[in-house]
Amino acid sequence: MEFLDLESQDGVRMPWNVLPGTKQEASNCVVPVSAIYTPIKHFANMPVLPYSPLRCRTCRSVLNPFSIVDFAAKIWICPFCFQRNHFPPHYASISDDNLPAELFPQYTTIEYETPAEKCSSSSVFMFVVDTCIIEEEMAFLKSALSQAIDLLPDNSLVGLITFGTLVHVHELGFGQIPKTYVFKGSKDVSKDQLLDQMGFFLKKPKPPTGVIAGARDGLSSESISRFLLPASECEFTLNSVLEELQKDPWPVPPDERAARCTGTALCVAASLLGACVPGSGARIMAFIGGPSTQGLGAIVSKNLSEPIRSHKDLDKDSAPLYHKAVKFYEGLAKQLVHQGHVLDLFACALDQVGVAELKVAVEKTGGLVVLAESFGHSVFKDSLRRIFQFDDYDLGLSSNGIFEINSSKDIKVQGIIGPCASLEKKGPLCSDTVIGQGNTSAWKMCGLDKATTLCIIFEIVKKDSPDASVQPSSNQFYFQFLTYYQHSSGQMRLRVTTLSRRWVAGPGSIQDLIAGFDQEAAAVAMARLVSFKMEIEAEFDPIRWLDKALIHICSQFGDYQKDSPSSFSLSPRLSIFPQFMFHLRRSQFVQVFNNSPDETAYFRIILNRENVANSVVMIQPSLISYSFHSGPEPALLDVAAIAADRILLLDSYFTVVIFHGATIAQWRKAGYHNQPEHQAFAQLLQAPRDDVDAIIKERFPVPRLVICDQHGSQARFLLAKLNPSATYNTDSPLPGGDILFTDDVSFEVFLDHLQRLAVQ
Repeated sequence: MEFLDLESQDGVRMPWNVLPGTKQEASNCVVPVSAIYTPIKHFANMPVLPYSPLRCRTCRSVLNPFSIVDFAAKIWICPFCFQRNHFPPHYASISDDNLPAELFPQYTTIEYETPAEKCSSSSVFMFVVDTCIIEEEMAFLKSALSQAIDLLPDNSLVGLITFGTLVHVHELGFGQIPKTYVFKGSKDVSKDQLLDQMGFFLKKPKPPTGVIAGARDGLSSESISRFLLPASECEFTLNSVLEELQKDPWPVPPDERAARCTGTALCVAASLLGACVPGSGARIMAFIGGPSTQGLGAIVSKNLSEPIRSHKDLDKDSAPLYHKAVKFYEGLAKQLVHQGHVLDLFACALDQVGVAELKVAVEKTGGLVVLAESFGHSVFKDSLRRIFQFDDYDLGLSSNGIFEINSSKDIKVQGIIGPCASLEKKGPLCSDTVIGQGNTSAWKMCGLDKATTLCIIFEIVKKDSPDASVQPSSNQFYFQFLTYYQHSSGQMRLRVTTLSRRWVAGPGSIQDLIAGFDQEAAAVAMARLVSFKMEIEAEFDPIRWLDKALIHICSQFGDYQKDSPSSFSLSPRLSIFPQFMFHLRRSQFVQVFNNSPDETAYFRIILNRENVANSVVMIQPSLISYSFHSGPEPALLDVAAIAADRILLLDSYFTVVIFHGATIAQWRKAGYHNQPEHQAFAQLLQAPRDDVDAIIKERFPVPRLVICDQHGSQARFLLAKLNPSATYNTDSPLPGGDILFTDDVSFEVFLDHLQRLAVQ
């Protein structure tokens, strides 16, 4: 699969690897010209160069293998703006057989690390902990936090804020007795009030002018170290504070929710970090066990008779607090992006806690999010442990990223759908149409890791040339992605990826476009786009939009005779695309009916930050079948895959299901797998468990594991994802298989309608 080779070299997948050359042809292609790029993907054999990159003096792009080099005159020509640049003196010895690494044809992705720019700042973690939770949850949370504190790197700085009705900022540097500063949860606290009340200016008077920013500007380092201490110094104090931590003491009337001031607590955390450690890669880790009911960012009133908003309420605009809360978190996001800090969210409750409102702050800062039913659930505990793990499966958390794009002049950028924030850097590269974070050619990525993946949407602006006989000078488009970031080692690095793609236009270009079509990347780009449109466009009908797009693609690129559905066929390059669209229409990204707004927001945050392979599993889960007759083999995602003597393993990314057929379940209950003569059965039961462990080991957030039997209640996790080829109203259901109680159309019917409409 050559698309996978390109990804393993550059971390890029593009729906169109041969690009439509003109504006009109690009709009006929329906799937946007886009790139799904993992900026700091780990490559085992990528060189890290110990010097600064050479940049073009006009467009600031970096010297790359596509630059034209004149060795005699020591000049290189930039492929983006055709500027001639002189090599500096230390490149004097270059020649055809003595090239610097950045000109090697195989190093289209390379990293620079300038030794001078070592950032001394260690990582900073501010734990913001909800105490309005029942004793049992409190115990789970405390044990998870103390484990996390043990895993923290010794030099990382740690702070603690707990909140319920009030916000408590713990002074960990005051070792003799626990000491906290308390703020009223229902009242907004400005940064200046915060610093005054927390005694930052007792010894060192407040500077009359200027912004207060850390030890360099206006604060003494002793006053900062009262609240942020190296983990090695405050581990004992922190653990003793956590042990003493009680459930929020304020009485809660039986007909009311607890008074929880999540927004105010996050605001205090952001202001404190903004004053003490601006520009460092600090992370606010919020552990939330219920909805915010007071202060800024409240999502529901205290009165239990008023339910928490549902999708229906949002559609009908009858969620009174929603827009106000989103506006508040947009402001918080802006503040955090400006400070370079990240918001991570751990939402563990049976009901909603406000992920839908918080989504903007998590996404713009590149934060991590974990949603579970309880702080005792393995989804939460294992995911939290993974963040602080330093082994083959660590997340590679990095910070302070700035992402920039250069491209050939016939291409503009509409925007990025993914975890980043626009830096409003206007320029000739910006398109007038904005999708996602747009209107800029530079983006801030406060937090990023080895898996963070952006979807960059381009616009081809080249008009059709009236005189077709004039051949264009070059039929290559060039792109360059620059990611400047602080590596987890503390070193500042610049990752440069330069790509070249051929473009085609005019009659006969359809076969070339088909040859370069990557259907998995196209499905993922469509999924991000449809999720984005569902969030921002009122009255948007996602099913209709996806269907129209699919029909258009099939009539544009399919082979058929007009008005003859039976003659319709698609090239193998496109043949799975309709199936992806069928599953996308049924997925949790489009069908919000059975999910809360919090769950939908959670699924979308993760879809918007994962790479193509993982996103495809979210859209169309993978199904593997295990039986005595054959080894593990992929099965069709269809109700026909169910058989009494099979075990099925369904991976839908967020949930992994092991499904035992009826006979297997009976044998297991009878305990055959424990008898020595039935060793083969024990091995059959164990095989899917081993495969699941491998999946869980490398995935973040850790998926939920469901082990269920045919006809059991938990089997719904599998049944909901299967193609309903046999339902309660099919004439002859399959022998041995199951039937689904649904009125959804099956894939066969869907394809039938698609062929009829495409050939019209």
